[in-house]
Amino acid sequence: MQNSSCHYNESMSFFYNKNGGDDKWDSAQLILVQVVGSLFCCFILVSNAMVIAAVVTNKRFHYPFYYLLANLAASDFLAGIAYVYLMFNTGPVSRKLTVRGYFIRQGLLDISLSASLANLLVIALERYISVMNWKVHSNLTKRRVTLLIVLVWAISIFMGAVPSLGWNCICDLDRCSQLAPIFSRSYLIFWSVSNLVVFLVMVAIYMRIYTYVKKKTSVLMPHTSGSINRKRTPIKLIKTVMVVLGAFVFCWTPGLVVLLLDGLNCQRCNVMKLKRWLLLLAVLNSVMNPCIYSYKDEEMWTTFKNLMRCIGNGTRRQRSTKANSRPLSSGQDTRSSCTTNPPNGRPDVPS
Repeated sequence: MQNSSCHYNESMSFFYNKNGGDDKWDSAQLILVQVVGSLFCCFILVSNAMVIAAVVTNKRFHYPFYYLLANLAASDFLAGIAYVYLMFNTGPVSRKLTVRGYFIRQGLLDISLSASLANLLVIALERYISVMNWKVHSNLTKRRVTLLIVLVWAISIFMGAVPSLGWNCICDLDRCSQLAPIFSRSYLIFWSVSNLVVFLVMVAIYMRIYTYVKKKTSVLMPHTSGSINRKRTPIKLIKTVMVVLGAFVFCWTPGLVVLLLDGLNCQRCNVMKLKRWLLLLAVLNSVMNPCIYSYKDEEMWTTFKNLMRCIGNGTRRQRSTKANSRPLSSGQDTRSSCTTNPPNGRPDVPS
């Protein structure tokens, strides 16, 4: 039985009024955020779906690094869904949400963020293993990669469900935060500090990789001439990941700092006014990742173009079939079929 002092049956308006958090939006600002956010979300869903399709269809990407990259794209895809749900359940609508509806809204965001962060950490460890062995790709088996991916999502789902499992302030309103009015301030401190610590761990890993590669190349340089470029290829994949990590830290650190300030009950910090713009900055991160993949990896961009060409050919074929009221012949189908697999060979390493 629920405690009589708990407020599970109240709407979110009750909690906003109790903790003094003002989630009122100017109508122009709300429309701007919804329009821009919706465009971003459409791009996030389409582009990250293409990243996943590229890894699945192109045999050159069937390596641990790219499997983990596809999983990162999957977390960004979930983030796109979470942002769409959030965009149209914020502002005045957020006050009408039930407690369960609010937990779902925030849980989706927390799961996607946790999955992105966990994926980046696993990718950093995979890069560390490969570079320490001076290889382009690590020797992780598909089974181990699958287990890592399952572990990432298990941890992420648990982290997203923690507030609904009891770490909230529904039964103790004095502990409520402003940004998330049914989340305890202690939970916001835990959430923000743990994520910032993971950021520091990943930075430390890449600094270790950088110093090792610099030392290794300085030793190899006097003894190799033409082959040194081939031996430097492990660092090329790291450049892509470091740009992704840099974008993630840039887009999420301000929001985590504001969450920390709210958790510390900073009275002078106007955290509610920053909320909407930090949201767009977080959305921007999921927009940037597919652009980074295609810009830094020529093979990925080529696969994207092949996929788009395949979709275009399929659409034209369907229109032609409807116009002629007869199916394509097997010969026509063979000539117009698409394949995203390039000729056999080792994967091109992004520069």
